[in-house]
Amino acid sequence: MRVLVVEDEDEMADAIAHGLRRRSIAVDVAYDGAEAMERLGYVDYDVVVLDRDLPELHGDEVCRRLVAKGGGSRILMLTAAGDVAERVEGLGLGADDYLPKPFVFAELVARVRTLARRTAPVRAAALERAGVRLDPARRTVSREGRAVTLTRKEFALLEVLLRADGLPVRTRDLLAGAWDEFYESGTGPLRVAVATLRRKLGDPPVIETVPGVGYRL
Repeated sequence: MRVLVVEDEDEMADAIAHGLRRRSIAVDVAYDGAEAMERLGYVDYDVVVLDRDLPELHGDEVCRRLVAKGGGSRILMLTAAGDVAERVEGLGLGADDYLPKPFVFAELVARVRTLARRTAPVRAAALERAGVRLDPARRTVSREGRAVTLTRKEFALLEVLLRADGLPVRTRDLLAGAWDEFYESGTGPLRVAVATLRRKLGDPPVIETVPGVGYRL
């Protein structure tokens, strides 16, 4: 299970993330709505724990955009307002569940796990660029019709690069896409994975290093 926590109160966001990680759940954190949408562009999350009152981009708008985007992510909306009208409005935006603050952490965990079980598998469209084709549903990759066998990490890295559609992807976003952002072993494993991915995809090279930024395909 992979969860995105979107919460502008740093202490609460970090506490939720820490508690979920202790229960063996992979968690990324965004501290405002704009950062959340950026992460959602690279990673498909099972559940998004979304605070309603966010800076930069309001939680309502994040919810609308995520619902319009489609996919299998379930939304658990959080808010300090707990009256019935607020809950109905939040659910009307497309949220799958609603939890008023303050809440008991055990209940949040139970709701997250319930939503993750309800996540419907979605047949994603194949991604293709520069002769490289990746099928997320079948978990297959090919280059100019030649099958390419990748590890889970290599597959995840390639998927992030392809979804960027030619734009540079920052190193931290590649790490977040293939590893939990809590991963703290530096960029060495990423450089090794990219080098191996380049070798497996063959010539001419299609993955470009963007100095000071990261990589692009």
